[in-house]
Amino acid sequence: MGNKETKVELTPFIAKHYDAFLNAFSIGIYPFFTANVVKEANFKKGDSVLDLGAGTGRFACLIQKYIGEKGKYVGIDLSEIMVQQAKKRCRSFKNIHFIQGRIEEELPLTEHFDKVFISFVLHGFVQENRIKIIKNAYNRLRIGGQFIILDYAERDVNTAPFIVKFLIRKVECPLAEEFMQIDLKKVLSENGFSDFKEKFYFKNYVRLEICKKQ
Repeated sequence: MGNKETKVELTPFIAKHYDAFLNAFSIGIYPFFTANVVKEANFKKGDSVLDLGAGTGRFACLIQKYIGEKGKYVGIDLSEIMVQQAKKRCRSFKNIHFIQGRIEEELPLTEHFDKVFISFVLHGFVQENRIKIIKNAYNRLRIGGQFIILDYAERDVNTAPFIVKFLIRKVECPLAEEFMQIDLKKVLSENGFSDFKEKFYFKNYVRLEICKKQ
């Protein structure tokens, strides 16, 4: 957590065992949840996909089932350990590639994608850097391409059940609650996105937001 403007950097131990932690923490629900999210995101055969904060490649393997061999997936993640795990997990797919790098800085890419995907990463940045990430997504999308965001929904944690307050304030990163107070659709609109579609999960505390580049 060395960067005061970023709360998504993990210790080597947590990065190495990240999937196991998520599976245990969710009591085994997370794998089914992620599979359902990818289905709802409507990835299609031949899609080119950029994943910002690709983690251990769990979403990459799920997305590959929908985009097929003619599609392309590029994942970027800050953690060298996670990139190594992702490459190992997806080594049988020649159309899946991973890059180590920061998603709030200028991306090492020039091509345009059909879809940009980001899962539970945006909330871990200060607002200035969230906007930089949103702009990066916009710049790497083709016109009409979709930005797909899975993250916490806009909610008042003060009125949440005790368990939700505990998880957000004691377990999650310190920026999560602040993120939940932001009108994300307004921010996206101000940065060139429109045609919003959304689906909520877990008592409306988690949202899948899909929008298009104008």
